[in-house]
Amino acid sequence: MKNEDSNTSQQQINPDQPEKFQFNKLGVVFWTAASIIIVVSLIAMIIPNQFQLASENVYAFISETFSWFFLLLVFGFGVFLLFLALSPYGRVKLGGDNSKPEFSFWSWVGMLFSSGLGVGLVFYGVAEPMEHFMISPFLGGPIQDSEAARLAMGYTYFHWGISQWSIFGVAGLSIGYFQFRKNRDGLVSTALEPLFGLDYNQKARKAIDILAIIATVTGMSTSVGLGIMQMDGGLDIAFGVPSGPLTQIILTAAMTGLFIFSTVSGLKKGMKFLSSLNMVLALVLTIFIMAVGPFTFIMESIVLGLGDYLTNFVGYSLRMQPYSEGSWVQEWTVFYWAWVIAWSPFIGSFVARVSRGRSIREYVLGILIVPPMLSFLWVGALGGTAIYSDLMNNTNIGEIVLDDQTQALFALFDTLPMSWFTSIIAIVLIFTFLVTSADSATFIVAGMSIGSTDNPPVGLKVLWGLLLGFLTIALILAGGLTSLQAASLLAGLPFGVILVLMIASVTKGLRREPNSAMQRRQKPKKY
Repeated sequence: MKNEDSNTSQQQINPDQPEKFQFNKLGVVFWTAASIIIVVSLIAMIIPNQFQLASENVYAFISETFSWFFLLLVFGFGVFLLFLALSPYGRVKLGGDNSKPEFSFWSWVGMLFSSGLGVGLVFYGVAEPMEHFMISPFLGGPIQDSEAARLAMGYTYFHWGISQWSIFGVAGLSIGYFQFRKNRDGLVSTALEPLFGLDYNQKARKAIDILAIIATVTGMSTSVGLGIMQMDGGLDIAFGVPSGPLTQIILTAAMTGLFIFSTVSGLKKGMKFLSSLNMVLALVLTIFIMAVGPFTFIMESIVLGLGDYLTNFVGYSLRMQPYSEGSWVQEWTVFYWAWVIAWSPFIGSFVARVSRGRSIREYVLGILIVPPMLSFLWVGALGGTAIYSDLMNNTNIGEIVLDDQTQALFALFDTLPMSWFTSIIAIVLIFTFLVTSADSATFIVAGMSIGSTDNPPVGLKVLWGLLLGFLTIALILAGGLTSLQAASLLAGLPFGVILVLMIASVTKGLRREPNSAMQRRQKPKKY
């Protein structure tokens, strides 16, 4: 049997010279995954009403039957990552022992945040706490008062905190460990080799990679769909642009064109610029809201929310409702976890790519602390201001959110000075978040299609961009949010099992590491 350390990717590719795209040489993985996506999109467009009904049934069945699986799974991910970070294994690098990070810390964080669920955070940053404020997460719980506000903020922090990023962390750790430390090709199927052997069944390999591609594209289409619907609602409420399918299709086409242009320009050029732009725009909007909003209330709500988050972390992580009726956990927590799991093949591959050279400890602590803290700041500033507005000034943001989640952010802006300015910034921010997420997604999916995520052909990235836009439009037209949520659940369930296997695989790989890789490295003394 070949030594793992001596195996290399099928092709070593110059990062500045992508492979040449040859349409006639695309294999079974591409054609199977692309055919499934095209067929589903066509069905959604041809019989949208029946597709929506089927989506509702799928959503109900999976969320009600497998809620326990999603909650136990994600809680276990966090425990596993923290154990690795605090153990001697934390000193092992995602690369050679002497490798150095390719990107600076803040560029790295910006890429993590932008390619993660940035667009989802913009969508739900106001909508989620306001929904929990209006409809309690607990049967008979408080609504529209100070206790309801506290509960709403604490639960929103839970959904956008460590648990979410632990899913990305598990996928990225497994892929990055084998790709950069063992010099493998960065595919999900390859990350399972320690379990099944270097030469395990080729049909099984292809099936795993096909599943990873479908999960990535459906998870990405959910995020793009949410962003497009939010932009549509924002343009309507802020500038009177007619809302509806035509506007949504135009926005999707424009976004698809821009992220194709971005991905053609290359990872370092396109992604680094847009990721930095995202961080700047998000920071400008946050600072503006805190400056013109109730600053003291915002800061106090953040501190209190963090305390409630830490206090209730285990309880919320494992919360089920077997002794009472209710579907709140399924509608919120289970959907979130399935959505993020559906994203994890792409986020894992992308996070691995930009984390090369970092130790496992630095990697884990970085993704479990920095992005969640940025999320808390965003939710605290925007969600906290919206709750303050309804609680103290008797505005009707909560009622607007219950009627249409897509208008939540812009309903908040209407209560603040310079709403035209904040609306423009928000629309641009949503658009650039979509572009960076779709940009990195098409990069990774194209690589999965040909068996190497180093630098896939530009033409293949463009092709996947078009397929992603096509699926997004189909799901928006056939049920909107319901179809998008059902797609994430359907893709997230089987890939959750793959993530468990990836944990077992990377654990087996780490146990084979020499003691020297886990020893504390002494810095040279200065004289």
